Amino acid sequence: MKSIRMAAPALIAVGALALAGCTTSEPAGETADPGSLTVWIMGDSSENFDALVAPFEEESGVDVETVAVPWDAIDQKFTTAVASGEGPDVLQIGVSKLRTFADSGALLELGADTVADYPNLAAGNFLDGVAGEATAIGGKVVSLPWVSDTRVLFTRTDILAEAGIDAPPATWEELRADAKTLAARGDGQYGYYIPQWDSALPVVMTWDQGGEIVDGDGMVDFDTPEFQQAVDLYTGLYADGSVPTNSDFDQTQGFVSGAAPMLVSGPYLAGAIADAAPELEGKWTVTTLPTAAAGTSLLAGSNLGVWGSTKNEEGALELLDFLSAPETQVSWFESDGQLPTVKAALSDPALAADPLVEVYSQQLADARLLPLVPNWDGETGKALLDALNSIVLTGADRDQTLDALFQATSGTSVN
Repeated sequence: MKSIRMAAPALIAVGALALAGCTTSEPAGETADPGSLTVWIMGDSSENFDALVAPFEEESGVDVETVAVPWDAIDQKFTTAVASGEGPDVLQIGVSKLRTFADSGALLELGADTVADYPNLAAGNFLDGVAGEATAIGGKVVSLPWVSDTRVLFTRTDILAEAGIDAPPATWEELRADAKTLAARGDGQYGYYIPQWDSALPVVMTWDQGGEIVDGDGMVDFDTPEFQQAVDLYTGLYADGSVPTNSDFDQTQGFVSGAAPMLVSGPYLAGAIADAAPELEGKWTVTTLPTAAAGTSLLAGSNLGVWGSTKNEEGALELLDFLSAPETQVSWFESDGQLPTVKAALSDPALAADPLVEVYSQQLADARLLPLVPNWDGETGKALLDALNSIVLTGADRDQTLDALFQATSGTSVN
């Protein structure tokens, strides 16, 4: 078993040589050893992943080589692999990139017949919002759920109490009012934090107003009354002086210091807070999102795909089956902090006893994927953020800016 770490600049520099994803001269996917697999794992979790798959290696005899790929390098690395036809055997795919990766044609179709002999891969085992047809592209399933993520509300209950607020806000209207109260504490003090890079938040706000951003024909459509209500909320928080305007504001430090005592983020923030400020234990909490017409949150995370030309399809599917076993999913959460996608794992006593996980699981039951459009981050999501940020940060005319957004994004198809 080997674990290989590469920084983004190194990936660019070595080019095609990095495609092998291992220390041998043979490219991944063309190895002469049918008993090996190369796996691309996003981020810097290779050591934990090595430990996770050690029992699989011992039982199956398959040698798993892990390549840790930085999130900001995956697009170039994947594009180069598609062009050369040489890729890993298995790869992690962020769901926001699933459409782009699927459209490449490089992934193995994982239909019912292909996975029939692997019971852990049945769609019914996974969260409904990310399984089977939920992430099918053009009617084809080319990935399977692995880890999940959602957004919940973090609050500094001690600071809210000092301001006379006895509980986290239950509605978005209450959140705006509470944020304004908290921002009145003085200079450099805010009530809420809006990440200027987060295109999911205004979408979530639209869902919670009872709206959609995809019309009945499967086309992106922001031109709705509910989106306008979401924009009212989003821009109103800025107009109230309740959120920081500097783009480099650090949400963890802002929360720990109390400068931004309310924010919406993912479960990873809980670990960051506990590590940075253990003395705050008991002074903060997480709750499901505030509601308006709904309380729907984002369903995010990562799937796993199999390279279409892998020389070890059976081994790849066996690995996916192992990774989808409830006990493996629980182990991955315990070692790396990433939420399972398998329902049985989420209800496992080891997770269910954790009050934070209880909230995450409750929110996952009311969470949705962003539309599976090509290059959401680089096109549709970027256009959305550019519009909103120009309104709240530079004073751009709201109507003209939103009209331009509607024109730029109309005609974008989901599937």
